[in-house]
Amino acid sequence: MKSHLFCGAGLMALSVLLPAAHAQTSEPALQDVIVVTGSRQQTATELAVTPESGPLQGGDITYLSARTPGGARIANGELSGQMAYRGLFGERLNLRVDGQRFASGGPNLMDPVFHYAPAPLVAALVIDRGVSPVSKGPGLAGGADAVFKRIDYASGDAARFGYDLTIGARSINDSVSAGGVMGAANDTWRFNLLGAYEEGDDTGYGDGTIGGTGFERSVYGLSTGVKTQFGEFGLDLRRQNTGASGNPPFPMDIQYFDTDFARLTYAAQIGGAALEASVHYTDVAHLMDNFSLRPSPGMMAERASLADATTRGADIALAFAQAGGELKIGLDTEESDHDMMITNPNNAGFLVTPYPDITLRRTGLFAEWTGPVGPFQSELGVRIDRNDYEAGEASVGPALPAGPHMLAAAFNAAATDGDDTTGDAVARFWTPAENGLSWRVTLARKQKMPGYIQRYGWLPINASGGLADGNIYVGDLTLDPETAWLAEVGVDYATSRAYVRPTLFVRQVDDYIQGVAYDATPGVADSPVEMIAAMSGDPTPLRWANVDARLYGFDLDAGYDFAGPLRADAVFSYVRGERRDIDDNLYRISPPNLTAGVTWEETDWSATLEMRAVAEQSDVSVTNSEVETPGYVVLNLFGTWDIGTGVRVAAGVENLLDQVYRDHLSGYNRNADSDVALGTRVPGAGRGAFVRLSLTH
Repeated sequence: MKSHLFCGAGLMALSVLLPAAHAQTSEPALQDVIVVTGSRQQTATELAVTPESGPLQGGDITYLSARTPGGARIANGELSGQMAYRGLFGERLNLRVDGQRFASGGPNLMDPVFHYAPAPLVAALVIDRGVSPVSKGPGLAGGADAVFKRIDYASGDAARFGYDLTIGARSINDSVSAGGVMGAANDTWRFNLLGAYEEGDDTGYGDGTIGGTGFERSVYGLSTGVKTQFGEFGLDLRRQNTGASGNPPFPMDIQYFDTDFARLTYAAQIGGAALEASVHYTDVAHLMDNFSLRPSPGMMAERASLADATTRGADIALAFAQAGGELKIGLDTEESDHDMMITNPNNAGFLVTPYPDITLRRTGLFAEWTGPVGPFQSELGVRIDRNDYEAGEASVGPALPAGPHMLAAAFNAAATDGDDTTGDAVARFWTPAENGLSWRVTLARKQKMPGYIQRYGWLPINASGGLADGNIYVGDLTLDPETAWLAEVGVDYATSRAYVRPTLFVRQVDDYIQGVAYDATPGVADSPVEMIAAMSGDPTPLRWANVDARLYGFDLDAGYDFAGPLRADAVFSYVRGERRDIDDNLYRISPPNLTAGVTWEETDWSATLEMRAVAEQSDVSVTNSEVETPGYVVLNLFGTWDIGTGVRVAAGVENLLDQVYRDHLSGYNRNADSDVALGTRVPGAGRGAFVRLSLTH
């Protein structure tokens, strides 16, 4: 029997259980779960979904998160897309890869967190609805965890072999991808090998080719575990090599990211309590330049920048019965080191360190209780984090003019170390489903520390933490943490034929960090910062500053299963961002959008016609010289065929009408070797076919 609420259009995430191979449960009031690969799942509440049958759209899983209520994507390159959620994105979200938190290596977030989660390796994307639990770490908004595929423990002592593999191709950029996991396990041990490889050429669109959008990425590693009388031990090791990959919205392109991941976990039952602990390590080495994948600006202006980031962390938590529910208390700590050097490969005397030897440390303590409160189920949590930060001395080579030397001297003379204490509190309530109806309410206070780009950017350059807007920014050593107050109310309703999950939310943010005019006389170069910025092509640089903001909106997913094989599903998202201190809008807020699909589903195959309609965005930031964008409509056609047990083919055509459209959150083109005009928003992909083969056992 088919699942009445299975969304074959792949539009939204409604799962209550992940596949058995990735055993994990979730409360639907608290999480959305996108099952990225694998066959259809029948769950106790029939709320399973797999974007396996959705458009391929590339290897970046932020294409999938953008198809959920409140979701959007910051399109900065095929491998550099950022997840956005209800108007917030980047480091404001609590993002993890297979449960691991870490710092990105690129100062422009060319490697945002999900850069390290290639779609062929991901089993599910688990999205924290509205706000992340305090037990998952700090973060201003919601979050998500890209859970990797795994051949998990078997039920007996006989070894069981398994695999979960995906092979795909797209015509729009002649790209190919292949990857997955294979391994063996019994009831006391498991061993998995994982790997993926992806490459593609420049992406086409209705008016030509988007130059400098080719990419290459490979991943390999292992995951293993063993159960003993002392508890369960796990080890995950992974190496990712990103090769030459274009980023047209940035002043430079990726030459490489060489990244290592390591994580050791432990779990045990101690009396009636569950103990979990882990230690983890990530090291990122990065090179980018402005001449290998785009026309050289001339020998004097060629730049090659080296950056690195290292993250070390550990956590421990104990969960036990308390007050009719479960209390979880824990301690976690992280330390990340960042460094960057800009060079001219043709001039040994040209070098500068805009982010010199920066160290960020955090130690947190949390308590989280889950249980009944009157007619509600609830999750109540508090977190306290102690943060400290410091920077080394900035260096400037002899080939640079006097201005950067003056700014470096001022930075080195300033107090660049400091500390702050942040605190989070989350209260989430929901009613058990009765007659298909469940109410939910969330109240929260969340804080986020300024990023190192925002605090320590002493040299006016284009590094913006992933905004890719062409503006030059400079940091502020005195920035305060952002503080968000959140209220959210929603309802989940499901019958045998229909479902709808609307949510209203408001998030008031004090000390929101955004670029503002450097001084009271923008456009007048009366300071060293403005003079240097003007020489680099931006006479109106911005500085990071604390402002007051408000975000509010409405989103939902809904569907109806008609009699027979026909079904309709839809996702709608609306978010509004405003400045509270002045009459202006927040920067980079996605416009209202609707994704709707009609699916014809038979026992072994399905076909979906999908429409994505995006409204114009006229509520733009005057402070940030943001440009309005028109609306657009894109049609997709795709389907699946279950050939046999564990074998599925998905295929389709994206952008059926070859519509030329530019998403409001896309960056502006800076690659002259392209059919896209310089300074205009990078368009979306044109009409193209895709095919994908999935093999599971």
